[in-house]
This record gives sequence, C-alpha cells and structure tokens, in this order.
Amino acid sequence: MERYQTVRAYSAGGVVFRVVPVRFPKNSSAIDLRKDCGIAPPQDTTSVEIALVGRSDVGMWVLPKGTPQPGETIEQVALREVQEETGLQVRLIAYVGSVSYSFVRDQIRYHKQVRHFLFQAIGGDTAFHDHEYDVVEWFPLQEACRRLTYQSEVNILYQAEETLLHWLQHQQKEGLH
Repeated sequence: MERYQTVRAYSAGGVVFRVVPVRFPKNSSAIDLRKDCGIAPPQDTTSVEIALVGRSDVGMWVLPKGTPQPGETIEQVALREVQEETGLQVRLIAYVGSVSYSFVRDQIRYHKQVRHFLFQAIGGDTAFHDHEYDVVEWFPLQEACRRLTYQSEVNILYQAEETLLHWLQHQQKEGLH
C-alpha cells in the first residue's frame, strides 16, 4: 500500500459579474402588437453576465482562482487572482462559499479548499488577462452554468446567483442601481 505525504492547500477566487442593459427593438412587431392592443411595450431591463476563464485547446471553462502569496488575506488572494486572470478591475461584494477536493501529484496528496467571493466588474478589459488561461469571455448566467467544466463550480455559481439577487434588490431599493 502506497503512502502519500498529505498537504493542505488553500486558494481563492470568485464569480465576476456585470449588469448589462437589454434593449427591446423599437420597430419590433411584437411591441407594435402590444401597443395596438393597449398594452404598454416592455421597458428596457437588465441582464447579468458572468466572466469565465478557459483553455480553448481542451474546452475547459472555470471560475478564476489562485493560490496565496505570503502575507495575503484570503480576500486579497481572491481579488488579485480574479483581476490577473480576467484583466478586469473588480469590487468585492460578498463571500459566496467554498469547494473542497483532493488530488495526488508527485506522490503528494493535496486536500484543497477554494474560497469563492462575488465580485462586480467595475473596469478593465478581458483582453488584458494573464497567460494562465488563453480566453476570457462573458456569458449570460444560465449559459455560464452550462459552460462550467466542474459541477462544484456550477454549485458555487448558483450560490452566487442568490447572493447577487439580494444585492441587486438592495441596490435598487437604495436607488444605487
């Protein structure tokens, strides 16, 4: 029976979102029909998009995350890694949850815990991401859930969605969004 040295490892990252306007076409026949029937046309609304990082050669899509540098808090790790891997400037909104898993590499068994936070994109550009991943793209929330490679990250995205909805409702109530 082979024995492995066991190492506990931590990393952090998160779910990066942006709120984008959804515009209904002015000359849409559906809108004209509503108007003709005395029903108000739909108002402009918003949609949420999620930034995912990926490796196009293997078709992998994940949430941005990485390992701490000496002296960093878990929040600082998440902020730095998300910004480096996406090229975006972000603002920390809330803690979302964590994922734990194990793997073996070079005769060492790693027990890893990844803590995820919710981040709002406030600037930057995905073209400026680092070279750990070759692609960064925005996806509507449900499409992001379908694209993610790991089910544990899909679960984190669902947790983030709930936190995000509460945050957006609060922002709207306060007149901030």
